[in-house]
This record gives sequence, C-alpha cells and structure tokens, in this order.
Amino acid sequence: MSNKKKQPKAKEPVKIRYKKLSNGNQSIYFDIYRNGKRMYEFPKLYLVPEKTPDDKEQNRQMLEKAIKIKAHRIDELTNDENGFTNTGLKQKANFIDWLQALAEKKAESGIRGVDDTYKGLIKHLTAYKGDKITFKHITKEYCSGFNEYLKTAKNGTYKGGISETYPSGLLAKATQYNYSRTLSVALNCAMQDGIIQNNPMKTLTRFERPQLPQSNREYLTIDEVKRLANTDCVKPIVKQAFLFSCFSGLRYSDVKALKWGDIQTDSEGKHLIKYTQQKTQKNEYLQLSDEALKFLPDKGTATDKDTIFILSNNGYTNQALKSWVLAAGVKKRVTFHVGRHTNATLLLSLGVPIETVSKLLGHSAIKTTQIYAKVIDRNKREAVNKLDGLTD
Repeated sequence: MSNKKKQPKAKEPVKIRYKKLSNGNQSIYFDIYRNGKRMYEFPKLYLVPEKTPDDKEQNRQMLEKAIKIKAHRIDELTNDENGFTNTGLKQKANFIDWLQALAEKKAESGIRGVDDTYKGLIKHLTAYKGDKITFKHITKEYCSGFNEYLKTAKNGTYKGGISETYPSGLLAKATQYNYSRTLSVALNCAMQDGIIQNNPMKTLTRFERPQLPQSNREYLTIDEVKRLANTDCVKPIVKQAFLFSCFSGLRYSDVKALKWGDIQTDSEGKHLIKYTQQKTQKNEYLQLSDEALKFLPDKGTATDKDTIFILSNNGYTNQALKSWVLAAGVKKRVTFHVGRHTNATLLLSLGVPIETVSKLLGHSAIKTTQIYAKVIDRNKREAVNKLDGLTD
C-alpha cells in the first residue's frame, strides 16, 4: 500500500465569478489571483433569466466565451511566470470597470467620503474618452489630456443660464484638482496591484496638473451662527448636523459616518468622540463641548451601531443648507464645510492656541491651521483700518 501523501490540488489563478445586477441579469467577471495580489476583469458578458429557449442558448454562448477567455488568461499568466513577456492582462483590462470595483472596495472598507468623488471621476473620464478604455490607453498623454478636459468640463448641477454657485457652469478649480488627484491615487493602487509598472500622472509637470486654488476660507461669525440656530430649516437634520460641525469641527464625511457608539464618556464625565477621519483614515479622539451636544438629534430607540445624522449626499445637503442660510439673512456662500472653517476661526478668535486648534481639527501639519490664523489676522487689520481718517 502506497504511503505517498496526496498532493494538494493547485489553486486556479483565474476563476469565473458572477455579480447580480439590479435588472435581474448577472455580470460575468474574472477573479484573478497572482503573486499574492488579486485583480478583477469585467469582459462585459451577461447572463439573463432563462424564460425562453433563446435565453438558454444565449447564456450557453456567454459561458462558452467566458471559459475561452479564462483559458487564455491562464495561458498569459503561465507564460509570464516562465519568463515570457506578455502584457495581455494589463493591456486588456477595462480601466473604467476596474475603477468602479476600486470605488466599491473603498466603500466596503468604510471610506464613505470618497463615494461621490469616484462616481464623479468615472463620469468625467467616460465623457472624456468613453468607457472602453483599457490600461493600455492610460498614458502620459491620456492623463495630460484629461487634466485639460477638466478645465472646460461642465458642473453636474449646472442646469444652464446663470448659477450663483458656478456662474460659468464649469467645474470649480478645487473640484478639478480633486478629480486629478483621485485619478493619481487610483493609478497608485493599480501599481500596488501589479497591473501597471508606473503611474503616468507622476510624470506630468505642475503646469500640466490642476492646482489647488488659494481658499478664502469662508466662515460664520458668532452672530451669524446664532441667527441660524434661531431659524427653522426645511430639513431639521441638516440644521442639527451643520451646527454640530460648527461646534465640533468635523467634516461632512465624518459627521455623516458618525454612529451613536462613537460618542463616549471619559473618567471626568465629559463627552468625546472616538472616530476615524474619512479623509485621512487616522484614528482621532475629539472632546465635545456642551454646545456641540445640544445639536445631537434625539437618540430614541437607536442602537450604538446606528448612524446619528441621516443625511443625503453632499450636494442635496448643501441645497437645503443654502435655503436655510438665506432664510436666516446670512449673505454668504455657505457649504457644509464652512462649519469646519467656522469652528477653527471661532476657537482662534477666542484665544485658543493654534497648536491646540490644529490637534482638535486633526490636521497632520500645523501649516494647514495657519491658513485660519491668517484669516483672523486679516480681519483684525481690516477692522483697525476702518479707524483711519476719522479725525481728518
């Protein structure tokens, strides 16, 4: 009787998977595992519910194509491992499909603040060169051209005519910068996954990339905050969330992600938040003032796992915010992020050391906080200058 141990069966490097779609169809895709890293390829093959013999035949043909493509991909991987140069996988993977999968992966990992950014990026990349782009097309010229496209791209909320927020109807410069930067981040992920060797965005000069404009850092005064607190909002949850931001300094993404279990009590009975910044993924502890606690909604029967502020996406939230601000008689362009600016400027105006404010806001570098200090200094100079000429 043989004592030889049975050799374990080698794992398939390429597996066929299925994803159910909202229309009832199933999308066929490939789960490719190579050198400890996983990537996905979406060949745009679909299975339909089998209601007729024709449906059954169509599905048979789709599966047959999928099996052939799978065999071809395995051959490519085998050739590559044996030292043959073959970039078929990299050349043929659809970049837009991969980007959508990356966005879903980030959302599943809890990075909810990037959802809208990736959706917008995919929309503009598709408008730029279509959705049939593979990694072969992602060159320096492609990236440079996309940055040029962003300069004339229309804002998604622009409906024609004159818009107070976007008079030209074009993307704001900060949005252009954000989409360009997100594309570069995504290509870094592709490098880490072994799909591409270099990030072409890194080869562009600063003149070929959108630059983050100098911000005026709009903020609210104490009197304006009081006026808002005393004015009804068509969406009360938006009012509570924004005023909570004014007194906590949390970003929209962090406020939206906040759960009841994130609010804790220290040994002195004071409330604090233990949370992960959605933008930086850094773990933070933030002391909450009694003023901030005033604007928490009633917990009722909610559990620690339930979200505190049930908000729509940032665009709809800002629309409700705009009408509320107008009703309060505040003549400033206020977005949700102005709450964070307000928190910083109020603290600095009240004499809180800049180092402390920097830590409260979770800034990784104090130079970011210094922008708010410059706003305060400029306002002080303007106030003093108003005295000039009074005795002439």
